[in-house]
Amino acid sequence: MTDNPTQPLAAVAMLALLSACAGNNSPSNVEAPGKPTKPSTRTLEAGAALLQSRPPIDALNAYLDGFHFYNGHPDVQMEAHHYCAILNEEVIQCVIYDGNRKDAKLMGVEYIISEAQFNTLPAPEKALWHSHVHEVKSGQLVAPGIPEVAEHALMEKLVHTYGKTWHTWHTDLDKRLPLGVPQLMMGFTADGQADPRMVAERDKRLGIDSTEKKKARADIPAPPIAPGADAWRQGTVIQIADPTQKAHRH
Repeated sequence: MTDNPTQPLAAVAMLALLSACAGNNSPSNVEAPGKPTKPSTRTLEAGAALLQSRPPIDALNAYLDGFHFYNGHPDVQMEAHHYCAILNEEVIQCVIYDGNRKDAKLMGVEYIISEAQFNTLPAPEKALWHSHVHEVKSGQLVAPGIPEVAEHALMEKLVHTYGKTWHTWHTDLDKRLPLGVPQLMMGFTADGQADPRMVAERDKRLGIDSTEKKKARADIPAPPIAPGADAWRQGTVIQIADPTQKAHRH
């Protein structure tokens, strides 16, 4: 990530971990089929929680909430709850859920890299990645539950990053099981693209005001977007052909 006088990203994430209090207010969109969990299964689950270590899971110590749309279908949008592990100052990895409760469905993954790392990628690879400038500057990307000063410092870092996001469970379409193939997702790049009702509903549920956050982030410089990112704006749409013939045309 680019140098600036803000706190190191790892330190900001630790503050987020220590200060976070948000959660349990965004239910899953999907009711998975299956028989109710048996007492014996719950016992096994409790035992595993006590006895097994989970270093990769424990490393998911930063919570971000934002919005994605299907590459090629900017009108089909959804909220995405990110739980992220900061690997170093230039690479973050996130798992994405459709809610923030225990029964939330795993929707996909997002990899986040610095602009310096993005610029090393070949042109065909760059087309898979989206910028975070508008997500940060618009106030749509938030870190619920941490102090404003910590969130602001985190956003100063994230504004210089790029994400590659694949959704594996299309919970807007598949209300029971994950069907079809992964779909490449993108992030918004300008005002007027995100459904205002979707943003307002999220804000009300999380007790935030993205409009006020936009004002508070006016002092964060908006870097120019690196060439090759947000390729959908130039008409480059990449998706995996689905051998099941399930239509993800919306």
